[in-house]
Amino acid sequence: MKNGVKMLDIAEKLGVSVVTVSNALAGRDGVSEQMRKKICETAEKMGYKPSNTKSERKRLSMSKVSKNVGILTSERFVGARGTFYWELTASISNQLAQLNVCTVYECVTADSETNGILPNMVTDGKVDGVIVIGQVHRSYIECLKKLTIPLMFVDFYDNRYDIDSVISDSFNGGYILTDYLVSKGHRKIGFFGTLNATSSINDRYLGYVKCIMENELEFRREWIIGDRNEKGILNEKIDFPEEMPTAFVCNCDETAFRVISALKTKGVRVPEDISVVGYDNYTVSSICIPTITTVEVDLTKMAEVSVKIMAKKLADPKYREGRRIISGKLIEKESVLDINGSYSEERPNAY
Repeated sequence: MKNGVKMLDIAEKLGVSVVTVSNALAGRDGVSEQMRKKICETAEKMGYKPSNTKSERKRLSMSKVSKNVGILTSERFVGARGTFYWELTASISNQLAQLNVCTVYECVTADSETNGILPNMVTDGKVDGVIVIGQVHRSYIECLKKLTIPLMFVDFYDNRYDIDSVISDSFNGGYILTDYLVSKGHRKIGFFGTLNATSSINDRYLGYVKCIMENELEFRREWIIGDRNEKGILNEKIDFPEEMPTAFVCNCDETAFRVISALKTKGVRVPEDISVVGYDNYTVSSICIPTITTVEVDLTKMAEVSVKIMAKKLADPKYREGRRIISGKLIEKESVLDINGSYSEERPNAY
């Protein structure tokens, strides 16, 4: 035959319809995994060649053998109420499932991270690739980079290692939030975030610093306040400086929520006395009173790009993407007061 083995030949050999064969080879729904595997194996043995299009070749390669991808998150990012990373993990998992790729989730304990103990799904050979979400210590990256399977990072990176990553545009986001406060008349602006805890916090802080410098505003070291302990877990108690700024840029919405709660406890009103902004546009920013002005991370886009990169790496382990940066946007809510033309900067501390 001019075109070699056809779908009809495979269908007749297995006693199924051509539609079933087509769906199986294309990775579409409507075919059991057992039958899909049988059809793909038969097609390969018979020497079936799909039409010469990249998309069809990719679908066939993904459907021949069901792939498993491991998703790792450090336990310090897993909260009792769920976190931004839960939603990101779910989105990545759902999109991988559409490519017939199963996900295996594992939380890395503090002890495992400190002692360089790789997750069971890796040591047991249960996964064909690994996505690390959040941040892990550099010593743990040293262990991960020795893996022979595809590896990528989501929502963090480390400049020391040439590992594919997908991140939000944290530097620009930190700048946007600070500049928004400046546009509302604020000249005394602090930053909440433990520097070096994550690459995201560092970048948001650097965006904040750039805006402070460009606007020739006062920079005070005591206005840079950590929000988590040495293990990376958010602090229960928040310590404020004796002399307060008129606004705080917080590295995430969870921290902004905690800052607002702590200020209220001290009798400080938000935004009447002090304005507060966050980052992520996660659920907590909308349930807080007042709602938190923030930068929205395009979580769906981040997951979509991450899945596309991992799919390419599964198909070709040598594939390299580099670093992909996903832009965000400012979401104005209720936690910022416009003090242009007022004497709010000179008002005494509220406590």
